[in-house]
Amino acid sequence: MGVVGSKGRLPLPRRRLVRRARLVDRLGGEGAPRLVLVAAPAGFGKTTLVVQWLAEVDARVVWLALDAGHGELRRFLGDLIGAVQVVEPAVGVAARQLLDAAPMRVVAPDAGPGGVASRPDGAPAEDVPAEEVLASLLGELARLDGSTVLAFDDYHLIAGTAVHEAVGYLVENLPPQVTVAMTTRADPPLPLARWRARGELVEVRAADLRFTGDEAEVFLNEVMGLHIDRALVTALEVRTEGWAAGLQLAGISARTRDDVAGFVEAFSGTHRFVLDYLVEEVLDRQPDDVRAFLLDTCVLDELTGGLCDAVTGRTDGQQMLERLERENLFVVALDEERRWYRYHHLFADAMRARRSDPGAALHRAASRWLAGNGLLEEAVRHAMAGGDHELTADLVELAEPGMRRRRQDVVLREWLQALPEDVVRRRPLLATYVGWSRLSAGDFEGVEEWLDAAEAGVPRPVELAIEAGKDRDDEVRSLPAMIAVYRASVAQARGDVGGTVEHAKRALALAGPEDHFPRGAAAGFVGLAAWAAGDLSTAVETFTTAVRSLRAAGMVADELGATVVLAEMWLARGRPVEARRLYERAIAVGGPVLPTTGDLHVGLAGVLREYGELDAADAELEVARGLGERASLLENRHRWFTVKAAILRSRGDFNGAVAMLDEAERLYLPGYFPDVRPIAAMRARVRIAQGRLDDARVWARGVSDEVVYLAEYEQLTLARLLIAEGRGAEALGLLDRVLEGAGDREGSVIEARLLRALAQGGSGKADLAVALELGTPAGYHQLFVDEGHRPTSDETLSEREAEVLRLLATELTGPEIARRLFVSVNTLRTHTKHIFTKLGVNTRRAAVRRATELGLL
Repeated sequence: MGVVGSKGRLPLPRRRLVRRARLVDRLGGEGAPRLVLVAAPAGFGKTTLVVQWLAEVDARVVWLALDAGHGELRRFLGDLIGAVQVVEPAVGVAARQLLDAAPMRVVAPDAGPGGVASRPDGAPAEDVPAEEVLASLLGELARLDGSTVLAFDDYHLIAGTAVHEAVGYLVENLPPQVTVAMTTRADPPLPLARWRARGELVEVRAADLRFTGDEAEVFLNEVMGLHIDRALVTALEVRTEGWAAGLQLAGISARTRDDVAGFVEAFSGTHRFVLDYLVEEVLDRQPDDVRAFLLDTCVLDELTGGLCDAVTGRTDGQQMLERLERENLFVVALDEERRWYRYHHLFADAMRARRSDPGAALHRAASRWLAGNGLLEEAVRHAMAGGDHELTADLVELAEPGMRRRRQDVVLREWLQALPEDVVRRRPLLATYVGWSRLSAGDFEGVEEWLDAAEAGVPRPVELAIEAGKDRDDEVRSLPAMIAVYRASVAQARGDVGGTVEHAKRALALAGPEDHFPRGAAAGFVGLAAWAAGDLSTAVETFTTAVRSLRAAGMVADELGATVVLAEMWLARGRPVEARRLYERAIAVGGPVLPTTGDLHVGLAGVLREYGELDAADAELEVARGLGERASLLENRHRWFTVKAAILRSRGDFNGAVAMLDEAERLYLPGYFPDVRPIAAMRARVRIAQGRLDDARVWARGVSDEVVYLAEYEQLTLARLLIAEGRGAEALGLLDRVLEGAGDREGSVIEARLLRALAQGGSGKADLAVALELGTPAGYHQLFVDEGHRPTSDETLSEREAEVLRLLATELTGPEIARRLFVSVNTLRTHTKHIFTKLGVNTRRAAVRRATELGLL
């Protein structure tokens, strides 16, 4: 909840605390640990201990009370920066700018060029630059005088993997004067063992937090005001096992008893039963107005005066919350102003169990108040709990634009699945969103059915007049164009080039001048259709227009994602040099990590491999892997493995290449890129190079002989198989057909000419010359090397150079080789330079590796 949570300053208790010196001293021991972890079940006094310790340390304290919503990485980082700025207003400005600059719109891979998808496990693929944001924030904290403690309360409420990764990075990179403190019910998924082994972790566990006899006596007699003798204190301490919540519950109940000794003697049972018994005693002994307030408001996860009034129909919500706090009735203040509270979780559960009904009317009242105050996500949850499907649907429509910008697709799908199907079908916005979700699952028939429902429906007005209504109105206005875009997506996924163009052009006609995203998506699909048809000139031109629309829409991630598409188009045109320029320019822009940053590095790795720069290509793949899945679009994730396979194949590791292609096939998602290089054909090429022709023959049975662009890569692969089988004449016939249909696609022309040279043996010099003349200046290198040819016209080593090369492959030093050959070191250098030039390398190690690949050693 955006306005909820104690952000920044340490919350100050209003009542006296038991000073737990033995634990405070442990937390404040020598040195500053990276992490102070206070972990125990509910009710053990974790927060109270940390508050007490922080009140005594000589450090600035940044306090962040967490809730389940902080599982969203963007909100977690934003609230952390805000908490820091409460204490140090000048710190975190740059971090905030980095966070705000990250694009928030969430689009399916089929929704247009560079669209962002969910992860395979259904979780949204976050595009927040966490490490850059945290690095900036930590750098500013490091420059402050004195120590700083970043305190996270209730960390167990965090369920987001991305947040855990960010916190791990935060702790691992803390400046020496900064410490993280954390309260949690369960061990967080962080490298605790590593920090423990380094002595960088201070832990307090449930066994430590149990009240001793002395602490229990101070708590019950001085804090709770019971004034019972030590024997009764000891009995309660033993029976509750020092559990702070149990002692508090016992104390509240005992205050109303005349026979305290009898109550203590009867007090027994496990924690669960003790809690049930005592809460019942507490509730039953409250005045009617207090009990009614508790039972009405227990349906709320978080409470504030106005919200309580909306639910109860009263006007004393704020005063009642303050009264409950004063009387220790299990309310926890969530901010310093005492505006927002929550009930102790176990107490709230017990009260809900005591209600005679689930409180549907209360939930509906809460939903309307929350929506009116801009808290749409919470409003949706209460509308669902209240069983009001139409209200829920209204709120989902209002929340949907913001939710998609924040990459909360999973939550949206869950909401829609919870609504009756007939309600969703009557609402075009919701039906369209369901259609998109079916597309991402590959259910093309389901997509069409839902899009039909969306076109048949009529958007109904939403009566809730809130700020999010404008976003909804914009969505409604662009809906016809987006439906056409989704239909183009389906046609593209089915390989229907004509249908793709038809729907994309319709989307362009329907989109208004300000509808930048649908315009860009539609233009993108026109370009993709031209690519699939083999018209690369039109494809590049049209897709460039799409990129301009994405830029106008402010969709930076999608714009960079489209760079991957453009670069692939340039490769298809036979211009690796152009593809390299695009990738390097996009990467040089820098800035926060986006969901397409890793894809750019993978694409550059593929181009570098073609240039013969295998080590550099591997380095780019490692950069992409280090960035993780958050930096890759779902439909692109298989490409890391295809590029790695190509590198391994060029290094002679054929089995490793096949293993990479098998993994790529597992991850491959059809529907966005035209499938111009099928993975099965890539695998067949490796098997041919490996000499395993039987495997390649099995693949070849399905190769089409139709002269179309989408069959070209497979036909060039089949030509390799025919050449390997000694069927050169058949290969020449196939290659002539490919050349006839290739037109200005120089990539296919270069490869076909090279294969013609191989098919003709010694008489193929003219074709080889054409391939080298076209390919070398365009950036082709590895293509020739992999087929046993070097990309130079003077490719033969002299006898002396061959002798030098064999010695370069030994452990001999340069001077030792010169002595062995009876030449000067300078002469040896001249020979070595010629060898390097002919092999296209720059180092001795690379020369040996290249010569081995070419069978020269």
